[in-house]
Amino acid sequence: MSRIVIIALLAFCCLSSTVRAQETLIPRPQKMEVRPGAFPFDKLSLAGGDKTNEAHYLETQWRSILEKKPSRGDGKGTVKLLLEPSKGDHPEAYKLLVHAGGVEIRSSSSTGVFYGVQTLLQLLEEHRHEASLPYLEITDYPRFGYRGMHLDVCRHFFSVEEVKHFLDYIAAYKINKFHWHLTDDQGWRIEIKSHPKLTRIGAFRERKPFDGDAQKTADSTVYGGFYTQDQIRDVVAYAASLHIEVIPEIEMPGHAQAALAAYPELSCTGGPFSVGVNWGVMKDIFCPKEETFALLEDVIDEIIPLFPSSYIHIGGDEAPKDRWKACAHCQALIKKEELKDEHELQSYFITRMEKYINSKGKKIIGWDEILEGGLAPNATVMSWTGIEGGIQAAKSGHDAIMTPASHVYFDYYQGNPQTEPLAFSADLPLEQVYSYNPIPEALTDEEAKHILGTQANMWTEYIPNFKQVEYMLFPRLMALAEVAWGTSNPTSYKSFEDRVVSQFKLLDRKNIHYSKAIFEVVGEASRDADKLNYTLSTRKDPLSIRYTRDGSEPQEKSFVYKDVINVGDATLIKAAYFENGKKISHTINQHFVHSKATGKPIQLAEAPHANYAEGGAAALVDGILGSRAVHKKHWLGFIRKDVEATIDLQNVDTIASVGVSVLENKGIGAHYPASITVLTSTDNQTFRTVKTLMVEEIRKADGFVKLAITPQKARYVKFVVKSSGKIAAGNPLEGTDSWLFVDEITLD
Repeated sequence: MSRIVIIALLAFCCLSSTVRAQETLIPRPQKMEVRPGAFPFDKLSLAGGDKTNEAHYLETQWRSILEKKPSRGDGKGTVKLLLEPSKGDHPEAYKLLVHAGGVEIRSSSSTGVFYGVQTLLQLLEEHRHEASLPYLEITDYPRFGYRGMHLDVCRHFFSVEEVKHFLDYIAAYKINKFHWHLTDDQGWRIEIKSHPKLTRIGAFRERKPFDGDAQKTADSTVYGGFYTQDQIRDVVAYAASLHIEVIPEIEMPGHAQAALAAYPELSCTGGPFSVGVNWGVMKDIFCPKEETFALLEDVIDEIIPLFPSSYIHIGGDEAPKDRWKACAHCQALIKKEELKDEHELQSYFITRMEKYINSKGKKIIGWDEILEGGLAPNATVMSWTGIEGGIQAAKSGHDAIMTPASHVYFDYYQGNPQTEPLAFSADLPLEQVYSYNPIPEALTDEEAKHILGTQANMWTEYIPNFKQVEYMLFPRLMALAEVAWGTSNPTSYKSFEDRVVSQFKLLDRKNIHYSKAIFEVVGEASRDADKLNYTLSTRKDPLSIRYTRDGSEPQEKSFVYKDVINVGDATLIKAAYFENGKKISHTINQHFVHSKATGKPIQLAEAPHANYAEGGAAALVDGILGSRAVHKKHWLGFIRKDVEATIDLQNVDTIASVGVSVLENKGIGAHYPASITVLTSTDNQTFRTVKTLMVEEIRKADGFVKLAITPQKARYVKFVVKSSGKIAAGNPLEGTDSWLFVDEITLD
């Protein structure tokens, strides 16, 4: 072989390594230069005398990746972790070099060394089959000092070992803050020795079906658990070894029902209360009286020694003022303190607790509702309802952490709800997380210095076990990590997605449950005059989509998607994405119906709510069945009104059966109607009642109401669907107006 060919091959190999290295690291380093050459794995060794935490961590993870213990070389070894306090002005910065002499990680702090180790581990993982590391130089540091991940252990409880796994996951992507949501309406999860009823009573609730088999207790009718103070210390120490700061959250004045169940005298009404079993916002909150402040100060006194963090999160969100408005003590306090209203009373509450916490050498963080009535002097705002809270805080000289639900709420669906586990009824795909910029455009450069960073939140109402925590975390954690590190580039999302896919091999090897929504096939059904069409798409190669028209599961040999599908007489089309003969995505399915009502003129007496009006009245007779998991698509939504829909068959015809679909999803306040009445007419003036169905029968039919009726002549058929009104006690969102969702009407 000629020298020219050999040189060309070597150049190609180096180029391949360069591309591979650049396309696999998450978060992407600030600066990386890949050079010709590679260092073989069999020459890698750790310094025999290096007993630091970072060296121990590297050794442990090394064994996991390469399936053997690294050798300990004499003297310095070929993998050097070098702490150089005099170098660099960024405490988390590091430099990683791979050259002919081995690997060097240099930093002015142990934290920087740790992040260099994480980058090295990703390189070892990527090149494990080549058994060599490409020569390179990485200079890296984060843009934001606050890179957070939150876990709610109140709605559903997770063991110490599971919390440690969670910490392992976020540490691998250089997340440095763990926001531990420890108290809420549905559970008080931290031992407070001076007030034992907080956990004896407040940590346990009535078990509900959505709790599944998770966290079994001796009494099978009870759900819950809590962490002892020793367990808290253990978790905090473990997090510290991963260079993660643990920030505890103790909710006040709202989200306090678990505490009030234990100590009802701290409420405005005196109770009694039970620990919350439903989701939503509860009206009973802490009453701002001396006994309340005394207990909360005791709680603060006990948690401060457990958490070295400079912060304590005190909640402050979703605190209804109903009880305060009706409370003689609260009204007297408002008058005594010369406050304007209950919002200023909340500010008084938060400010008083802040002064106490500040006196102990700590600072507070609160959700953006703490802005109501005036911001406590030294508070940091966690902006979740949008970005406005963060903007307001920064402009007033306060620090803020950006965590808007629109971009970083990981309890939202990350793919098609039809194929994803049950989640909060909103969408947050990977690309949307990656598109986020934590610095609002409305801020000047000086004001932007108050934006400490960003955080994603994992609320667990619909996450009953840790496998589902993993699923909701991955791969969106990777997008959060790159956004928080400051190297994300939304215009190069495809490149990022490729790196995510490369990381799936690691998740598979570690048996970590994750969403494959980025492979999903998206289906879009539409009606064009008398013709039903179904369009399929994917972020990948659309020619890799396979579909069936007969309801069978797609296989590699099924129809290849090439163009818009003419639905014709098909009633169920299924589709999935394939690679190398293997199905990669979940199967999506779309049901269609064909009846005498399909495509006919229809009128509604009342318009649907603007948020759920896609397609207008025609959506009820377009032949496209809405998925019960996706209420925003093909369903019409109504609130505070009944539905009256009249279909014109355009000619008198014989009707022998009628049908209509209605939806119940109590988590979003959607309930079955109180009744459905069907009426017929030949002239659109005089209608005759054919059938009335009550809610019990609707529930038995699971919302798919199909009725055989005495055959009769009619041109006009009217459906009157009565709303169930206010949501009954014991349900999520009790006392508020229920939603009524209606879909396809059929006549045969």
